[in-house]
Amino acid sequence: MRIGELADRTGVSVRSLRYYETKGLLASERTSGGQREYPEAAVDRVRRIQEMFAAGLHSDTVGDLLPCIHDVDGTPTETATPYLVAKLTEERERIEQAMRDLHRTRDVLDGVIAAASDTKTKGSTDHQ
Repeated sequence: MRIGELADRTGVSVRSLRYYETKGLLASERTSGGQREYPEAAVDRVRRIQEMFAAGLHSDTVGDLLPCIHDVDGTPTETATPYLVAKLTEERERIEQAMRDLHRTRDVLDGVIAAASDTKTKGSTDHQ
C-alpha cells in the first residue's frame, strides 16, 4: 500500500510515517518510480508505535522495543535483552511517577471544583 493509504488506515500523518522511517521504526520498499510501498503488516506496526508514543516513550526506546514485541498483538517475543528490560523498567517507573503526579493534580482540581461549587450554591458572587 502507498503512504497515503497507510496514513488513512492508521490515522497517522504522512509526515509522521516518514519520520518513523527515518528513525528506523518502519520500513518500506520503493517502487521503480521511487514511491514508498508498505506491506499490510505496516498497519499493525504503526499502531504499536502510536501506543508506545502515547505512553510517553522516546523514539529511541520505541526502536529498541519494537523487535521485542509482535506487531499484531503487542505480545513479547523471545528477543528481549537484560539491557532492554532495565531500560523498560526505568520507563515504567517514569510512567508510574507521571501517573502519581497526575492523580495529585486531579485531586487538587477536584478540591477547587468542590469549593467553587459550594460557593455558588450558597449564593456567592461568581468570580471568573
